[in-house]
Amino acid sequence: MANTANNPKRQRKQKSKLGPSLAVLFLFLFVSFSYYAYQIVYTPNVDTKDRDTYVLIPTGATYGQAMDSIEATGVIIDKLSLRFMSKLMDYDELVKPGRYKLENGWGNRQLIGVLRLGEQTPVKLTFNSVRLRSQLATKLAGDLQPTEEQLDSLLNNQAYLQGLGFDTANVVSMFVPNTYEVYWTITAPELMERMKKEYDKFWTAERRTKADKLGLSPKEVSTLASIVQAETAKNDEKPRVAGVYLNRLNKGMLLQADPTVIFGVRDFTIRRVLNTHLSYDSPYNTYRYKGLPPGPINVPTISSIDAVLNHEDHNYLYFCAKDDFSGYHSFATTVAEHQANARRFHRALNERNIMK
Repeated sequence: MANTANNPKRQRKQKSKLGPSLAVLFLFLFVSFSYYAYQIVYTPNVDTKDRDTYVLIPTGATYGQAMDSIEATGVIIDKLSLRFMSKLMDYDELVKPGRYKLENGWGNRQLIGVLRLGEQTPVKLTFNSVRLRSQLATKLAGDLQPTEEQLDSLLNNQAYLQGLGFDTANVVSMFVPNTYEVYWTITAPELMERMKKEYDKFWTAERRTKADKLGLSPKEVSTLASIVQAETAKNDEKPRVAGVYLNRLNKGMLLQADPTVIFGVRDFTIRRVLNTHLSYDSPYNTYRYKGLPPGPINVPTISSIDAVLNHEDHNYLYFCAKDDFSGYHSFATTVAEHQANARRFHRALNERNIMK
């Protein structure tokens, strides 16, 4: 039998068969790798199911924590490919804090590209229906990275607030309700400085001139506006209510505003102000102390502030809620007329069994 191991012709024939097989194998591997690489880079890997989805990456977060936060959104289709791509793009060394909106249909390259560049999605910040500094801190902390404690410490720091031109009683007037775009990573001091700039921008020369004509500072206008806002939710009635309080201030009368009494008592469940409430000693009790209280009793809206600056000029000195509970009020120029209106309203309260 011939020795095939030493047969040159047989060896050449085997090599000639092996060559095409290796070429096919190489081509298969190349195509497979290229296809997988394409999938890793470009194939959609984010499925938000058409819901707004955001990932929050805190300041100081590690690569592992950042990836965990991304995956915790529940919108990543292939987590392994995302982590593989993130390593290829050096995201482990380029983690940036922020709030990022994840768009439906994004591939890994798009997602990691946004994250590593720190292209944050701004927060649309609003703060309506706030009464107390603590509530303001809670509301802001719910939308931003600074904690409630960090914000509250600044809102209660008299020395710090004086540097901004405010104090603990009137600082809420610095927050003019509007929609502001800020980054989630803004610090507590940066936010306070931003709000001060927005406050200065809001108080234009025209608004300041109107305040001067009333004999009030911008802060005092905000304080009066907060009372007007607490009295009526009807924007078309606010200028008339503002006119009543301005008339009382000009005559040196007590404001006798029920909402300030409630604020002083700190019981916002009160629906009917009683003599026990009126006897409560507080600088916010405008039945006992003349003039405006120390500061706003809520964060007044722009419509409330402008209602004071553009108040209705009339002779009314009193008003009382209408007995139809429409939210509107009956206005009066005399005590007798006001007492008649008040009796009708109190009778309506009794009929509805509203005693406190």
